[in-house]
Amino acid sequence: MRALAAIGALFLGWAQLIAAMIVAGIDRVISPKQVRLVEQDDGGFLLHAASADKIGALPVGLTEGETPSEAAAASLRGSRVEIRLAPRRFLFQPLELPAQAADFLDGIVRSQIDRLSPWTAATAIFGCTAPTLLNPSRIAVVVAIAPRSGAMEFVQRALTFQPASVTIVTAESAQAAPIKVFEQKARTFLDVPRLGKALVLLLAVAGAGALTASTAAWLLTNQLAEQKQEATRQIDQIRSLMRRGANSPDKAALQTLERRKYETAAATLVLESLTQVMPDHTYITEFHFDSNKLQVVGVSRDAPSLIRLIEQSPSFSRATFFAPTTRSAGDPGERFHIEVSLGRRGDSKQ
Repeated sequence: MRALAAIGALFLGWAQLIAAMIVAGIDRVISPKQVRLVEQDDGGFLLHAASADKIGALPVGLTEGETPSEAAAASLRGSRVEIRLAPRRFLFQPLELPAQAADFLDGIVRSQIDRLSPWTAATAIFGCTAPTLLNPSRIAVVVAIAPRSGAMEFVQRALTFQPASVTIVTAESAQAAPIKVFEQKARTFLDVPRLGKALVLLLAVAGAGALTASTAAWLLTNQLAEQKQEATRQIDQIRSLMRRGANSPDKAALQTLERRKYETAAATLVLESLTQVMPDHTYITEFHFDSNKLQVVGVSRDAPSLIRLIEQSPSFSRATFFAPTTRSAGDPGERFHIEVSLGRRGDSKQ
Protein backbone atom coordinates (compact mmCIF):
# COMPACT_ATOMS: atom_id res chain seq x y z
CA MET A 1 0.00 0.00 0.00
CA ARG A 2 2.86 2.40 0.78
CA ALA A 3 4.41 1.66 -2.59
CA LEU A 4 1.12 2.44 -4.35
CA ALA A 5 0.72 5.66 -2.35
CA ALA A 6 4.28 6.70 -3.26
CA ILE A 7 3.66 5.97 -6.95
CA GLY A 8 0.37 7.91 -6.81
CA ALA A 9 2.05 10.89 -5.16
CA LEU A 10 4.86 10.83 -7.73
CA PHE A 11 2.34 10.63 -10.58
CA LEU A 12 0.28 13.50 -9.14
CA GLY A 13 3.41 15.61 -8.69
CA TRP A 14 4.36 14.97 -12.31
CA ALA A 15 0.87 16.01 -13.46
CA GLN A 16 1.05 19.19 -11.38
CA LEU A 17 4.44 20.01 -12.92
CA ILE A 18 3.09 19.54 -16.46
CA ALA A 19 0.03 21.63 -15.56
CA ALA A 20 2.25 24.41 -14.18
CA MET A 21 4.26 24.40 -17.42
CA ILE A 22 1.06 24.63 -19.49
CA VAL A 23 -0.36 27.46 -17.40
CA ALA A 24 2.96 29.32 -17.48
CA GLY A 25 3.10 28.98 -21.27
CA ILE A 26 -0.44 30.27 -21.67
CA ASP A 27 0.32 33.17 -19.31
CA ARG A 28 3.30 34.13 -21.46
CA VAL A 29 1.23 34.04 -24.65
CA ILE A 30 -1.92 35.61 -23.20
CA SER A 31 -0.78 37.92 -20.42
CA PRO A 32 -3.49 40.12 -18.83
CA LYS A 33 -2.76 43.77 -18.22
CA GLN A 34 -1.39 44.79 -14.82
CA VAL A 35 -2.89 47.42 -12.54
CA ARG A 36 -1.48 48.63 -9.24
CA LEU A 37 -3.41 49.62 -6.13
CA VAL A 38 -1.19 51.79 -3.92
CA GLU A 39 -2.18 52.40 -0.30
CA GLN A 40 -2.12 56.03 0.77
CA ASP A 41 -1.32 57.53 4.15
CA ASP A 42 -5.03 57.90 4.94
CA GLY A 43 -5.67 54.19 4.30
CA GLY A 44 -7.29 54.69 0.88
CA PHE A 45 -6.01 53.24 -2.37
CA LEU A 46 -5.19 54.80 -5.75
CA LEU A 47 -5.38 52.74 -8.92
CA HIS A 48 -2.49 53.13 -11.37
CA ALA A 49 -3.06 51.46 -14.75
CA ALA A 50 -1.06 51.28 -17.96
CA SER A 51 -0.89 54.50 -19.94
CA ALA A 52 -2.51 52.72 -22.91
CA ASP A 53 -5.73 52.49 -20.89
CA LYS A 54 -5.91 56.30 -20.66
CA ILE A 55 -6.45 55.96 -16.91
CA GLY A 56 -4.45 57.87 -14.38
CA ALA A 57 -4.68 57.52 -10.63
CA LEU A 58 -8.24 56.70 -9.53
CA PRO A 59 -9.45 56.27 -5.95
CA VAL A 60 -10.49 52.68 -5.23
CA GLY A 61 -12.19 51.52 -2.07
CA LEU A 62 -10.92 48.17 -0.81
CA THR A 63 -12.66 48.41 2.55
CA GLU A 64 -16.21 47.38 3.20
CA GLY A 65 -18.78 50.08 2.44
CA GLU A 66 -16.70 51.83 -0.25
CA THR A 67 -17.75 51.52 -3.89
CA PRO A 68 -15.19 52.16 -6.65
CA SER A 69 -16.04 54.01 -9.84
CA GLU A 70 -17.12 52.14 -12.95
CA ALA A 71 -13.82 52.96 -14.68
CA ALA A 72 -11.82 51.55 -11.76
CA ALA A 73 -13.94 48.39 -11.57
CA ALA A 74 -13.54 47.87 -15.35
CA SER A 75 -9.76 48.22 -15.03
CA LEU A 76 -9.60 45.64 -12.25
CA ARG A 77 -11.73 43.05 -14.07
CA GLY A 78 -9.53 40.44 -15.78
CA SER A 79 -6.28 42.22 -14.84
CA ARG A 80 -3.29 41.22 -12.76
CA VAL A 81 -3.88 43.29 -9.65
CA GLU A 82 -0.92 44.31 -7.49
CA ILE A 83 -1.83 45.68 -4.06
CA ARG A 84 1.03 47.74 -2.63
CA LEU A 85 0.49 47.99 1.14
CA ALA A 86 2.12 50.66 3.26
CA PRO A 87 5.26 49.57 5.16
CA ARG A 88 3.60 50.50 8.49
CA ARG A 89 1.59 47.26 8.22
CA PHE A 90 4.72 45.08 8.15
CA LEU A 91 7.52 44.00 10.40
CA PHE A 92 10.89 44.12 8.59
CA GLN A 93 13.62 41.87 9.93
CA PRO A 94 17.16 41.41 8.53
CA LEU A 95 18.34 37.83 8.20
CA GLU A 96 21.87 36.58 7.52
CA LEU A 97 22.33 33.15 5.97
CA PRO A 98 25.06 30.98 4.46
CA ALA A 99 25.62 31.64 0.76
CA GLN A 100 24.53 28.09 -0.05
CA ALA A 101 21.02 28.95 1.23
CA ALA A 102 20.31 31.23 -1.75
CA ASP A 103 18.59 28.40 -3.62
CA PHE A 104 16.32 27.55 -0.68
CA LEU A 105 15.26 30.98 0.57
CA ASP A 106 11.49 30.33 0.58
CA GLY A 107 11.74 27.27 2.79
CA ILE A 108 14.34 28.78 5.10
CA VAL A 109 12.38 32.02 5.58
CA ARG A 110 9.19 30.05 6.26
CA SER A 111 10.92 28.07 8.98
CA GLN A 112 12.16 31.30 10.64
CA ILE A 113 8.84 33.21 10.76
CA ASP A 114 7.91 32.25 14.33
CA ARG A 115 11.41 33.34 15.48
CA LEU A 116 11.37 36.64 13.60
CA SER A 117 7.77 37.67 14.40
CA PRO A 118 4.92 37.06 16.85
CA TRP A 119 3.08 35.07 14.15
CA THR A 120 3.50 31.64 12.63
CA ALA A 121 3.94 30.84 8.94
CA ALA A 122 0.27 29.76 8.77
CA THR A 123 -1.06 33.02 10.25
CA ALA A 124 1.21 35.45 8.41
CA ILE A 125 2.06 36.65 4.93
CA PHE A 126 5.76 37.08 4.28
CA GLY A 127 8.45 37.51 1.69
CA CYS A 128 12.04 38.61 1.40
CA THR A 129 14.25 40.78 -0.76
CA ALA A 130 16.78 39.41 -3.23
CA PRO A 131 19.87 38.21 -1.35
CA THR A 132 22.77 40.61 -0.89
CA LEU A 133 26.28 39.17 -0.80
CA LEU A 134 28.04 40.16 2.44
CA ASN A 135 31.18 38.09 1.80
CA PRO A 136 31.94 34.94 -0.21
CA SER A 137 30.28 32.74 2.41
CA ARG A 138 27.41 34.89 3.75
CA ILE A 139 24.30 36.57 2.28
CA ALA A 140 21.70 38.90 3.80
CA VAL A 141 18.00 39.40 3.10
CA VAL A 142 15.27 41.57 4.57
CA VAL A 143 12.10 39.68 5.54
CA ALA A 144 8.73 41.48 5.49
CA ILE A 145 6.04 39.91 7.70
CA ALA A 146 2.41 40.90 8.42
CA PRO A 147 -0.64 39.16 9.91
CA ARG A 148 -2.59 37.27 7.28
CA SER A 149 -6.04 38.22 8.58
CA GLY A 150 -5.61 41.93 7.88
CA ALA A 151 -4.19 41.46 4.39
CA MET A 152 -6.87 38.95 3.37
CA GLU A 153 -9.55 41.64 3.73
CA PHE A 154 -7.99 43.54 0.82
CA VAL A 155 -7.53 40.34 -1.21
CA GLN A 156 -11.16 39.25 -0.80
CA ARG A 157 -12.36 42.72 -1.73
CA ALA A 158 -10.17 42.76 -4.85
CA LEU A 159 -11.40 39.29 -5.89
CA THR A 160 -14.97 40.60 -6.09
CA PHE A 161 -13.89 42.50 -9.25
CA GLN A 162 -12.94 39.17 -10.94
CA PRO A 163 -9.24 39.84 -11.62
CA ALA A 164 -6.88 37.31 -13.21
CA SER A 165 -4.66 37.35 -10.11
CA VAL A 166 -4.03 39.32 -6.90
CA THR A 167 -0.55 40.01 -5.56
CA ILE A 168 0.45 41.85 -2.36
CA VAL A 169 3.77 43.69 -2.27
CA THR A 170 5.40 46.19 0.08
CA ALA A 171 8.68 48.04 0.40
CA GLU A 172 10.62 49.15 3.46
CA SER A 173 11.05 52.59 1.88
CA ALA A 174 10.13 54.43 -1.29
CA GLN A 175 13.59 53.72 -2.74
CA ALA A 176 13.68 50.04 -1.73
CA ALA A 177 12.79 47.22 -4.12
CA PRO A 178 9.27 45.83 -3.60
CA ILE A 179 8.87 42.55 -1.72
CA LYS A 180 6.15 40.12 -2.84
CA VAL A 181 4.48 38.59 0.20
CA PHE A 182 1.35 37.01 -1.29
CA GLU A 183 -0.08 35.89 -4.64
CA GLN A 184 -3.37 34.24 -5.56
CA LYS A 185 -4.58 33.43 -9.06
CA ALA A 186 -8.25 33.49 -9.92
CA ARG A 187 -9.99 30.11 -9.79
CA THR A 188 -10.35 29.25 -13.48
CA PHE A 189 -10.20 25.98 -15.39
CA LEU A 190 -6.55 26.64 -16.27
CA ASP A 191 -5.26 26.96 -12.73
CA VAL A 192 -2.55 24.48 -11.84
CA PRO A 193 -4.40 22.26 -9.30
CA ARG A 194 -7.51 21.84 -11.44
CA LEU A 195 -5.56 21.27 -14.66
CA GLY A 196 -3.31 18.78 -12.87
CA LYS A 197 -6.34 16.78 -11.71
CA ALA A 198 -7.75 16.90 -15.25
CA LEU A 199 -4.47 15.50 -16.60
CA VAL A 200 -4.50 12.72 -14.01
CA LEU A 201 -8.11 11.86 -14.91
CA LEU A 202 -7.32 11.91 -18.63
CA LEU A 203 -4.33 9.62 -18.24
CA ALA A 204 -6.30 7.32 -15.94
CA VAL A 205 -9.07 7.02 -18.54
CA ALA A 206 -6.50 6.39 -21.27
CA GLY A 207 -4.81 3.73 -19.14
CA ALA A 208 -8.12 2.06 -18.36
CA GLY A 209 -9.01 2.09 -22.07
CA ALA A 210 -5.66 0.55 -23.00
CA LEU A 211 -6.07 -2.12 -20.31
CA THR A 212 -9.60 -2.90 -21.51
CA ALA A 213 -8.44 -3.14 -25.12
CA SER A 214 -5.56 -5.43 -24.16
CA THR A 215 -7.86 -7.66 -22.13
CA ALA A 216 -10.40 -7.83 -24.95
CA ALA A 217 -7.66 -8.68 -27.46
CA TRP A 218 -6.36 -11.43 -25.19
CA LEU A 219 -9.84 -12.92 -24.71
CA LEU A 220 -10.56 -12.73 -28.45
CA THR A 221 -7.27 -14.42 -29.26
CA ASN A 222 -8.04 -17.26 -26.84
CA GLN A 223 -11.55 -17.62 -28.23
CA LEU A 224 -10.27 -17.77 -31.81
CA ALA A 225 -7.67 -20.33 -30.79
CA GLU A 226 -10.37 -22.50 -29.17
CA GLN A 227 -12.57 -22.20 -32.25
CA LYS A 228 -9.65 -23.18 -34.45
CA GLN A 229 -8.97 -26.22 -32.30
CA GLU A 230 -12.65 -27.22 -32.43
CA ALA A 231 -12.76 -26.78 -36.20
CA THR A 232 -9.59 -28.87 -36.57
CA ARG A 233 -11.09 -31.59 -34.37
CA GLN A 234 -14.29 -31.70 -36.42
CA ILE A 235 -12.31 -31.82 -39.68
CA ASP A 236 -10.27 -34.73 -38.32
CA GLN A 237 -13.48 -36.54 -37.37
CA ILE A 238 -14.95 -36.03 -40.82
CA ARG A 239 -11.78 -37.26 -42.50
CA SER A 240 -11.81 -40.28 -40.23
CA LEU A 241 -15.40 -41.02 -41.29
CA MET A 242 -14.51 -40.64 -44.95
CA ARG A 243 -11.66 -43.14 -44.62
CA ARG A 244 -14.00 -45.84 -43.23
CA GLY A 245 -15.53 -46.50 -46.63
CA ALA A 246 -18.39 -45.33 -48.76
CA ASN A 247 -20.80 -48.09 -47.58
CA SER A 248 -20.43 -47.61 -43.86
CA PRO A 249 -23.33 -46.11 -41.84
CA ASP A 250 -21.08 -43.24 -40.77
CA LYS A 251 -20.23 -42.47 -44.39
CA ALA A 252 -23.91 -42.46 -45.29
CA ALA A 253 -24.70 -40.07 -42.45
CA LEU A 254 -21.86 -37.81 -43.59
CA GLN A 255 -23.17 -37.84 -47.15
CA THR A 256 -26.65 -36.97 -45.89
CA LEU A 257 -25.30 -34.03 -43.95
CA GLU A 258 -23.26 -32.87 -46.91
CA ARG A 259 -26.26 -33.17 -49.23
CA ARG A 260 -28.42 -31.12 -46.87
CA LYS A 261 -25.67 -28.56 -46.71
CA TYR A 262 -25.91 -27.90 -50.44
CA GLU A 263 -29.65 -28.42 -50.83
CA THR A 264 -30.70 -26.12 -47.95
CA ALA A 265 -30.44 -22.38 -48.18
CA ALA A 266 -28.45 -20.59 -45.46
CA ALA A 267 -30.71 -19.13 -42.77
CA THR A 268 -28.92 -15.75 -42.81
CA LEU A 269 -29.31 -15.46 -46.60
CA VAL A 270 -32.97 -16.42 -46.40
CA LEU A 271 -33.64 -13.81 -43.69
CA GLU A 272 -31.77 -11.16 -45.69
CA SER A 273 -33.80 -11.94 -48.85
CA LEU A 274 -37.02 -11.82 -46.85
CA THR A 275 -36.28 -8.43 -45.24
CA GLN A 276 -35.47 -6.96 -48.65
CA VAL A 277 -38.98 -7.63 -49.99
CA MET A 278 -40.89 -6.68 -46.84
CA PRO A 279 -42.28 -3.09 -46.80
CA ASP A 280 -41.37 -0.66 -44.00
CA HIS A 281 -44.73 -1.03 -42.25
CA THR A 282 -44.26 -4.80 -41.81
CA TYR A 283 -42.64 -6.35 -38.71
CA ILE A 284 -41.56 -10.00 -38.35
CA THR A 285 -42.13 -11.40 -34.86
CA GLU A 286 -41.47 -15.15 -35.49
CA PHE A 287 -39.25 -16.97 -37.97
CA HIS A 288 -39.30 -20.79 -38.39
CA PHE A 289 -36.89 -22.41 -40.83
CA ASP A 290 -36.94 -26.12 -41.66
CA SER A 291 -35.28 -27.64 -44.72
CA ASN A 292 -36.91 -25.92 -47.72
CA LYS A 293 -39.89 -24.49 -45.86
CA LEU A 294 -40.07 -21.11 -44.16
CA GLN A 295 -42.83 -19.92 -41.83
CA VAL A 296 -43.08 -16.22 -40.99
CA VAL A 297 -45.35 -14.58 -38.41
CA GLY A 298 -45.64 -10.84 -38.06
CA VAL A 299 -47.73 -7.65 -38.24
CA SER A 300 -48.43 -5.61 -41.38
CA ARG A 301 -50.79 -2.85 -42.45
CA ASP A 302 -51.52 -4.75 -45.69
CA ALA A 303 -51.04 -8.47 -45.12
CA PRO A 304 -52.57 -9.73 -48.45
CA SER A 305 -50.04 -7.75 -50.49
CA LEU A 306 -47.17 -9.65 -48.85
CA ILE A 307 -47.91 -12.81 -50.87
CA ARG A 308 -47.27 -10.98 -54.13
CA LEU A 309 -44.15 -9.23 -52.81
CA ILE A 310 -42.63 -12.47 -51.50
CA GLU A 311 -43.23 -14.40 -54.71
CA GLN A 312 -41.54 -11.66 -56.71
CA SER A 313 -38.28 -12.61 -55.01
CA PRO A 314 -36.20 -15.25 -56.87
CA SER A 315 -35.46 -16.91 -53.53
CA PHE A 316 -39.07 -17.86 -52.64
CA SER A 317 -42.04 -19.62 -54.25
CA ARG A 318 -45.52 -20.86 -53.37
CA ALA A 319 -46.25 -18.31 -50.64
CA THR A 320 -49.50 -19.05 -48.79
CA PHE A 321 -51.24 -18.19 -45.52
CA PHE A 322 -51.08 -21.22 -43.19
CA ALA A 323 -53.31 -19.57 -40.58
CA PRO A 324 -56.04 -16.88 -40.64
CA THR A 325 -55.04 -13.22 -40.71
CA THR A 326 -56.29 -11.48 -37.57
CA ARG A 327 -56.32 -8.00 -36.09
CA SER A 328 -56.02 -7.32 -32.34
CA ALA A 329 -56.76 -4.07 -30.51
CA GLY A 330 -53.14 -3.55 -29.48
CA ASP A 331 -51.57 -4.41 -32.87
CA PRO A 332 -50.64 -1.64 -35.34
CA GLY A 333 -51.86 -3.80 -38.24
CA GLU A 334 -52.94 -7.30 -39.30
CA ARG A 335 -51.21 -10.32 -37.79
CA PHE A 336 -50.26 -12.69 -40.62
CA HIS A 337 -48.96 -16.29 -40.84
CA ILE A 338 -47.22 -17.04 -44.16
CA GLU A 339 -45.45 -20.17 -45.34
CA VAL A 340 -43.13 -20.14 -48.38
CA SER A 341 -41.05 -22.72 -50.21
CA LEU A 342 -37.34 -22.30 -50.78
CA GLY A 343 -35.38 -23.43 -53.80
CA ARG A 344 -31.95 -24.99 -53.66
CA ARG A 345 -29.02 -22.73 -52.96
CA GLY A 346 -28.07 -20.88 -56.12
CA ASP A 347 -31.49 -21.47 -57.82
CA SER A 348 -33.50 -18.48 -59.08
CA LYS A 349 -37.06 -18.12 -60.18
CA GLN A 350 -37.53 -17.68 -63.93
